[in-house]
Amino acid sequence: MIYELRIYTCLPGKLPDLQRRFEDHTLGIWKRHGIEQAGFWTTVIGNSINDLTYMVRWNSMAERETKWAAFLADPDWQAARKASEANGPLLGNVSSQFLTPTSYSSVK
Repeated sequence: MIYELRIYTCLPGKLPDLQRRFEDHTLGIWKRHGIEQAGFWTTVIGNSINDLTYMVRWNSMAERETKWAAFLADPDWQAARKASEANGPLLGNVSSQFLTPTSYSSVK
């Protein structure tokens, strides 16, 4: 199992718009493509109050490449992204890391 840790740093005031896009559109599109989220978080205390942090669970990098490409090409995703950015972009930065659980991790 591979976990992808993604951190989206929103432009000031845009985090609520990004959260609505995930809730109203992205997660349903992910479900159609078999993309499984492992959790979403916002920062309560710290320097990253404009960040949305989430993890996606993958069986392999090959699965990730296939499903992520299909998601990005999905017309419903493209329309949702375009609509959510009608008043300008939401994100200032996106970072991604791929993690594998240790033998002693409670998450496998």
